[in-house]
Amino acid sequence: MSHDDRHSADEIDSDREPNVFGDPLEPCSVSPETGYLRDGNCRHIPRDPGRHEICAVMTQEFLEYSRRQGNDLITPRPELDFPGLHPGDRWCVCVPRWIEAEDAGFAPPVVLEGTAEAVLGEVSMDVLREYAHDSDD
Repeated sequence: MSHDDRHSADEIDSDREPNVFGDPLEPCSVSPETGYLRDGNCRHIPRDPGRHEICAVMTQEFLEYSRRQGNDLITPRPELDFPGLHPGDRWCVCVPRWIEAEDAGFAPPVVLEGTAEAVLGEVSMDVLREYAHDSDD
């Protein structure tokens, strides 16, 4: 595998990764492209130190909170192929940032079907259900 390949053998196997229900992980967003691999999925990738595993629906409150914490998700960064996020966009949020935002009262809603099962080691299913996004929107 060349150094240009973004997907290692571990990551290819993650195509069968379960979500928090134990069902196949559903894509979070392809527009904008999200996930550590920018493949639309909030996968558990061992080499991802940020753990971009929670599929969240952005709110203005969370975006502003994140910017105050030093992670500006609002401002477009064309050099990184990042369009900037808006309320209603779905994005793979880092597990520690989501927990921090939840503790501070700014956690965004979670799309459970698109959230990696590995998150359950850090956040209980009961807490995730409290923040479950109504997918009928």
